[in-house]
Amino acid sequence: MSDVIAAEQRNDKRIVQIELGDRSYPIVIGRRLFDDASVWSSAGEGDCAAIVTNTTVGPLYAATLERAISNRFRRVIHIELRDGEEFKDAASLNHIFDRLLSERADRKTVLFALGGGVVGDMTGFAAACYMRGIPFVQVPTTLLAQVDSSVGGKTAINHPLGKNMIGAFYQPRLVVADLDTLSTLPAREFAAGLAEVIKYGPVLDPQFFNWIETNIDALIARDTDALGYAIQRCCELKAEVVAKDEHEANVRAVLNFGHTFGHAIETGAGYGVWMHGEAVGCGMAMAADLSARLGMISEAFAIRLRRLVERAGFPVVGPRLGADRYLELMRHDKKSEGGEIRFVLLDEDGHASIRPAPDTIVRQVIDANCQRS
Repeated sequence: MSDVIAAEQRNDKRIVQIELGDRSYPIVIGRRLFDDASVWSSAGEGDCAAIVTNTTVGPLYAATLERAISNRFRRVIHIELRDGEEFKDAASLNHIFDRLLSERADRKTVLFALGGGVVGDMTGFAAACYMRGIPFVQVPTTLLAQVDSSVGGKTAINHPLGKNMIGAFYQPRLVVADLDTLSTLPAREFAAGLAEVIKYGPVLDPQFFNWIETNIDALIARDTDALGYAIQRCCELKAEVVAKDEHEANVRAVLNFGHTFGHAIETGAGYGVWMHGEAVGCGMAMAADLSARLGMISEAFAIRLRRLVERAGFPVVGPRLGADRYLELMRHDKKSEGGEIRFVLLDEDGHASIRPAPDTIVRQVIDANCQRS
């Protein structure tokens, strides 16, 4: 076990510790966590807590979460946002601020992000900004959020010119991933989370990639044991990377495998048309193809990854935007430097590197993997 994380299993709970000095925090993974008082001991206590959720998740779990934390806070307010990637914007962020100010929330108020990646990102960004920083807790209810976006402190909103371009690195106090919430996740949204599970294998852990290939059917069937292990392993891998590179200066950027193409798909198609995980799944197939065309991996490995992406239920053909539009959108990617697009590319041994690629080769990838007129 790495010295930057500590993973253990207590009864039916799996616990992964993110080690960041005085900003360290636990990720608790398991079932029936809302009913376990010991889980919430790291959440804090005080006068006020605010549950930030959306119109889909709120009716399902907001009252349950309030019961779980009500003995720790004198009052609990609810802030409900519209559901969808298209609402991950400044207007929704300001709605959170409006409610906090109208309720006279102070610096000891704790925000609870109850929902998927959109809710988690916006709540974390609001916490980072409100009164220059207040504590928050991640309560992810989607597979994508449980394995990726709730862990590591990346928070942001979208801009019409680029996804997640306005945000902050701001760590939560606690992450509670209750597997029971995945039972109410729509099939398309659950499947979209598998993309973030798959990405960890090719870039960080070849043995985990083999395990995913063997267990993909169990994951699709929402087998609790398979999901529990997959979520734990993803969190362990991300914890190691975050501890080395919290602010994504170098190593952490490999976790964006598939995201350069994927974000271009999301932005170009219009936020909400493609789910984030769907776009990342297609983006991974395209990034693997680019890696193969550059001679970094074998064509056989690129095909192997593409087939896994297809087995997980993702499209592997991108929308018809045109190569010029793809390149324009990818130049807005956060990894770009001086207008030069930098991609997360695979090495045969299960590692990844960040480097540019000739536009001519990138155009070949787009022509081969995207819809044509």
